Amino acid sequence: MSGPLSGLRGLELASERSAFAGKLLTGLGAEVVLVEPPAGDRTRTYEPFLADEQGPGRSLYFWHYNTGKQGLTLDLDTERGREIFRQLASTADFLLESEPPGRLAALGLDYADLQPLNGRLVMISVTPFGRTGPRAGEAATDLTILAAGGPAWMCGYDDHSLPPVRGGGNQGYQTASHFAVMSALVALLHRNRSGAGQHVDVNMHAAANVTTEAGSYTWLVSQEIVQRQAGRHAATSPTMPTTVRCADGRLVNTTVPPRTPAQFRVAYEWLESLGVAGQFESAGVLRNAFADESMNVFLAGEDPHIRTKMVAGRRALELIASRLPAYEFFTGAQERGFQVAIVYAPEEAFEDPHFQARGFPVDVYHADLGRSFRYPGAPIRFGATAWEHPSAAPLPGEHTAELLARLGVGEAELRQLRAEGVV
Repeated sequence: MSGPLSGLRGLELASERSAFAGKLLTGLGAEVVLVEPPAGDRTRTYEPFLADEQGPGRSLYFWHYNTGKQGLTLDLDTERGREIFRQLASTADFLLESEPPGRLAALGLDYADLQPLNGRLVMISVTPFGRTGPRAGEAATDLTILAAGGPAWMCGYDDHSLPPVRGGGNQGYQTASHFAVMSALVALLHRNRSGAGQHVDVNMHAAANVTTEAGSYTWLVSQEIVQRQAGRHAATSPTMPTTVRCADGRLVNTTVPPRTPAQFRVAYEWLESLGVAGQFESAGVLRNAFADESMNVFLAGEDPHIRTKMVAGRRALELIASRLPAYEFFTGAQERGFQVAIVYAPEEAFEDPHFQARGFPVDVYHADLGRSFRYPGAPIRFGATAWEHPSAAPLPGEHTAELLARLGVGEAELRQLRAEGVV
């Protein structure tokens, strides 16, 4: 392992809420042991399945969230299972869990129980509303976290007779997982200086609430409510649409329009190169904009002249987009320094030359199936350390014998543990 967490070992109690955090920690180079009940984590039954055939080791959902991890089955409701877990925790660098508040304490496996065994242990708990407080015992799903936390309110269409839209891909869980990873990294850095571990409680609702861009602080500062807008930031007042249909019928988002004199000049010259500058009714405004070195776009809300120039810049990009195929507009804008986006289907993103060049798609070999499958690769690219190339998600209990052997459990005892349903 060569990532920044190379040499560190962690335990992860299987849960869909924190699975992405474990995946990221593995990618950072840590050895992560996924602890499942003997029957396997329930996400192994989540669709879609390989070739639409349900069965052990065929859930693509489980594959994605558990690449790179080692697999251990352990019944924590048995005394022997808890004893084994304590042994593993006594030498672990971190423990990642998302159990219902009170569950680990009832088992004698909470931080207060493990810390005396391992004073350097960093424990990261991911809970819907925090482990303490009046809402600690409330149930939650990814949908309710996104709805109650605020992101869903800010996602949807300009037509507010339509309901808000929940972002796909378990964004509530993944947002909390990112906070879990950041917290783990800070706690591990603190341990390097102090020698002491600590317990971190990640509140999923709070994580979602502070991931609303201007939504939360607009309310906190001025008691104004932002409104959702299709393809652009939610705002207290409507802004110009940014999604445009290109000459080939595909969609792009023009996102950030020209903001500096140099960018206004580039936009005008792009219009000229396409032979449409003469058809652009605001061409004169663009020329004035790239000659105005004193223009401050941040005053557009107060100065109608600046606002007119900003609108002209947006309209110029829209006209250019309407005359070009989507990918040509996308790459042409990027080359000219404009932040625009093309609307891709997931499989199209995989094939984009930029993602290909950065090595984002990776092939992961599944030994049990004798073939490789293409996965999303590293979400982060470091300058000095490598992101770990993922191995396939573990089969149920795949590494149980190997991991227990480290604790001195021999083959005869392992057979007995299996007969008793402990592993």
